[in-house]
Amino acid sequence: MTPGSNLPLNTVRVTVDVAAPVRLDVSGLLLAADGKVRSDADFIFYNQPSGPGVSYRSGGGSAPDSITVDTGALPPGIERIVVTASPDAAGQSFQGVEPTATVRDADGGAVIATFTPPKLGAETALVVVEVYQRGGVWKVRAVGQGYANGLAGIATDFGVSVEEEAAPTPPPVAAPQPPAAPPAPAPTWGQPPSAPAAPAPAAPVGAGKINLDKGRVNLQKNQTVSLVKGGRPLLSQVKMGLGWEPAFGGRDIDLDASVIAYGPQRNHIDSCYFGKLSILGGAVKHSGDNLTGEGAGDDEVIVVDLGRLPAEATGLVFTVNSFSGQKFSEVAKAYCRLIDAASGEELVRFDLTGAEPQTGVMMAKLIKQFSGEWEMTAIGEFVKSRTVRGMVKPAAQAL
Repeated sequence: MTPGSNLPLNTVRVTVDVAAPVRLDVSGLLLAADGKVRSDADFIFYNQPSGPGVSYRSGGGSAPDSITVDTGALPPGIERIVVTASPDAAGQSFQGVEPTATVRDADGGAVIATFTPPKLGAETALVVVEVYQRGGVWKVRAVGQGYANGLAGIATDFGVSVEEEAAPTPPPVAAPQPPAAPPAPAPTWGQPPSAPAAPAPAAPVGAGKINLDKGRVNLQKNQTVSLVKGGRPLLSQVKMGLGWEPAFGGRDIDLDASVIAYGPQRNHIDSCYFGKLSILGGAVKHSGDNLTGEGAGDDEVIVVDLGRLPAEATGLVFTVNSFSGQKFSEVAKAYCRLIDAASGEELVRFDLTGAEPQTGVMMAKLIKQFSGEWEMTAIGEFVKSRTVRGMVKPAAQAL
């Protein structure tokens, strides 16, 4: 299998073996429709080796660790099981020790598929594959998404509680304190039962994601908004409206809005523009070319059905080009805005405040997270290109 590819499963019970030249910690997470675990009990690993419909088996260092999924025994509401791995040695990355996942019929042992994630480097943890349900059919998908912050990154992404123990406060010299009673034992993820429990890595520090719960979001360059409302990922049809006006009452300006679709490895899948108004089986559609930029409202609109996008399409970059060669220094009030197609509500807006004498600009990108949600980031970077074809490489670099 290659990253993003999927296969239907013709068996109810499957086992995923994950092998590498070094010993690995392998785990499985049961995810609901919101892409999160229901509780920490849905995290299956060394110290919590079984859950409803999912079990862990250690290879003991001489055989691969494995996760077995019984799709017939999963609780209602569980839609995905992700299989993760990280090197057992603290701080070791996957560079040079790429793992291979082998998906088997759990009962008969027949091999269904194999997958080795390519081009790994600094990643210290990895979502290897996922078993998921689509249209009533269970499938397996090759993922290969890496995390540089280890299992803590995976755990926090999928809603598992990861807390760092506070450092003990030294007692005053003149009044020594008696030793504190040991804490009650609890499962410690990432450590085998025979190893002493260690504090869990801290979650990455940050300001947190902006989401749509408080209404419309106005982005500035390089800011990101998570397309989540009411705790659920937005997976409906949205419109990306792009607009512009001639600067300083100047001549009409003919700009072309486009969207470029990419796979998990920044591989170009397809481009939607005035010459190709529908791509990805109709999940992305273009409104057509506006030759002047005159009039109020959006000049060109690209409709994206987030729920119908194929699994391999994980990144969309929205661009604007001047085929006639006019520069963006001749453009005023360029913007992009994300609209709920059903209600017409404006969800996110980005106004391009600067201008450069170039013929192309990358306005924004939509990136699918492995938790299932989409994120929109304002880009606002100028490129020397009159056509979408010239935007493919710089847009890939911007993902």
